[in-house]
Amino acid sequence: MNALHDEPDAVLDVLGIGFGPSNLALAIAIEEHNAQAAPENRIRAGFLERQPSFGWHRGMLIEDATMQVSFLKDLVTMRNPTSDFSFLCFLRERDRMVDFLNAKTLFPLRIEFHEYFEWAADRVAHLVDYSDEVVSVEPVTGPDGEIRWLDVVSRVPGAPERTITRRARNISVAVGLEPHLPPDTALSDRIWHNSQLVPRVRELNTSGAPVGRVLVLGAGQSGAEALDYLHRSFPEAEICAVFAKYGYTPADDSPFANRIFDPEAVDVYFRSTTEVKQSLVDYHRSTNYSVVDMDLIESLYATMYREKVQGRERLRLRNVSRIRDVRSLDDHLEVTVEYLPTGEREVLSADLLVHATGYRPRDLDTLLGRTAKLCLRDDRDAVRVGRDHRVELTPDVTAGIYLQGATEHTHGLTSTLLSTTAVRSGEILDSLIAHRTDHLTDATDAADLTRVTETADAAVRAG
Repeated sequence: MNALHDEPDAVLDVLGIGFGPSNLALAIAIEEHNAQAAPENRIRAGFLERQPSFGWHRGMLIEDATMQVSFLKDLVTMRNPTSDFSFLCFLRERDRMVDFLNAKTLFPLRIEFHEYFEWAADRVAHLVDYSDEVVSVEPVTGPDGEIRWLDVVSRVPGAPERTITRRARNISVAVGLEPHLPPDTALSDRIWHNSQLVPRVRELNTSGAPVGRVLVLGAGQSGAEALDYLHRSFPEAEICAVFAKYGYTPADDSPFANRIFDPEAVDVYFRSTTEVKQSLVDYHRSTNYSVVDMDLIESLYATMYREKVQGRERLRLRNVSRIRDVRSLDDHLEVTVEYLPTGEREVLSADLLVHATGYRPRDLDTLLGRTAKLCLRDDRDAVRVGRDHRVELTPDVTAGIYLQGATEHTHGLTSTLLSTTAVRSGEILDSLIAHRTDHLTDATDAADLTRVTETADAAVRAG
């Protein structure tokens, strides 16, 4: 039986919402702590994930795409180099360590790193409930008037009209990012976000539907990868990039610039004034935002030049341009592209339009509901977060909310990246331990904590 339900009247020390790499790393840190701790010092944890199984950017698992961070920045090594949850231990178990070493690279295939994540997630599967969508988080007041717990309400898998409530002293919110799209954009069979790329291409190739022209909007790594993948996947089609830049900007992965992703850089960023924080983001934006690996830039250019020599140009660039209008007709799209220097507009017929337009943090207020009102805000209305990733709450709250992601304003560029995931999980674990108090009365105060209730869909959404 899942550990979340073994003792229905017990309060969890921490309940994770979302189970991507961030909360997976936290689950491992807690598992390793509990393996060595005395029974009374163990952390009782559980995690909820709305997907039916572990998955991380599945739509961009292009077969030859590599990671952009070193394999040493896995789920554990930066926190505990001796952990048997490391990527190297995964390779050893898969009997691929020697082969990987012979490849002489720090950057594994993305599909292999996803396999590593799945391997690690399987080892802590007893802590996770999948297909479990959280619909609200409710504050719970103790007999002393303090808000001591948070009730996390989620839909019962397979029965969306029913909900289950779990009580926790702390929650760790790691719900990841959601696709960002231009205003008024509606996804369809012909209009995609790049997060859908691989399965959508597979479906289209299986159906045998003809593809004559594809437009890719975006000048970052995802846009360049999508352009290259589509060019290889549809050998008869014209694949055209559209973006406002003159050309792709190389990612700055030089040693000194990369230090912005060091754990120590988080301390520097956190202590800085708002003005200095903004300067650091602006100075080092080229390490992560709207930039492309130089190898891929050179490969795309070589392909374009080769096709020009051969007199059959399938890979095209419409630079210094923007998409101004998209019309969906029965059998194609009509896309209006404006050349910015002159304002000239051209209507292109296309079979597909792929938006490689990035991601944005999910709305925290929608997830937390009434609990969001307990979060203190800064002068820009952003949630105030401590160095230990714990949200600053009103004085009457002793329950804790930890944020993993959506903290770039406080913790810098690594907030949504893998670079400090392992270190952050250790910092949150240390904070959970430091904030523990005597909860001997919880058993009486928290009777019937895990409960299933019949709830109308409208009421669930309102929650």
